[in-house]
Amino acid sequence: MKNQDISWKIYSLLPILLILIFLTLIPLVSIFYNSFFDIHWKDGGYIYNFIGFQNYLELPQNKFYVPGLINTIKLAIIGVFFQMIFGFVIALGISKIKKGKSFFVSLFLLPILLPPIVIGSIWRLMYGFDFGIFNYLLAFLGVFPVDWLGDPTIAFVSVVILDVWHWTPFVVLLLLAGLESLPTDVYEAGRVDGTSGWSEIVHITFPLMIPTIIVTLVFRFILSFKVFDEIYLLTQGGPGTSTEVISYSIYETFFESDNIGLGSVMSVVSLFVISILIIVVLNIIKRVNKYAN
Repeated sequence: MKNQDISWKIYSLLPILLILIFLTLIPLVSIFYNSFFDIHWKDGGYIYNFIGFQNYLELPQNKFYVPGLINTIKLAIIGVFFQMIFGFVIALGISKIKKGKSFFVSLFLLPILLPPIVIGSIWRLMYGFDFGIFNYLLAFLGVFPVDWLGDPTIAFVSVVILDVWHWTPFVVLLLLAGLESLPTDVYEAGRVDGTSGWSEIVHITFPLMIPTIIVTLVFRFILSFKVFDEIYLLTQGGPGTSTEVISYSIYETFFESDNIGLGSVMSVVSLFVISILIIVVLNIIKRVNKYAN
């Protein structure tokens, strides 16, 4: 009977396993295979010419990929850092509200629910040099207008601001769920001992929230490497390569330059680099958590 139950469980997992193979494993193998070829369109079909590691050797000289990789890492670190800080503060504030909590939760859902095309259009208008609301406010204060999307340094900051605005609510929801699940008896014991206010946050809330914070941090760090919509709709990697990211570099190589071989190499190397970074982050968090305990 036990063997039958085990067999049934194995068979029940087969559909999910097949979906995983077709949607993940096969594309990964295909991209790795294509990275060793020079692939071009001819006479109604793609011609494959084996070139070995030539695409890999040419990648460091690519004027878009390396700056895009650096910008992606910077955006992930800076963006997630501010998202975690703002998200924790906002979630903590909402958790203290007695009435109307659902209203604020619904309000913070809006940036996540809005389609990317709507977000990009709204922020592009807000960043407009001649008619944007940001420059209107600066002019009202007597400050010269800022070229939010045209200046190389400021354009990257503009993308970070949008990314923080877009994804901080996601962090808020995860951390708020963690705060709502904390045991109340610990707080009651702390109040008996005279713990309150800032001391309660530092010595009770934050230590209890570390597992939720770690999960949220890793989740957002991984997702931040997939940023594409903001770049495509706001700057398209410009000016120059100041806002170029790896996802947009891969998109340009695959669909605009029609260079499937080089695009496959970019995908393989990106997967490897991101995997290494995630392992490093997990090890750092593990050591910090061990030290904290």
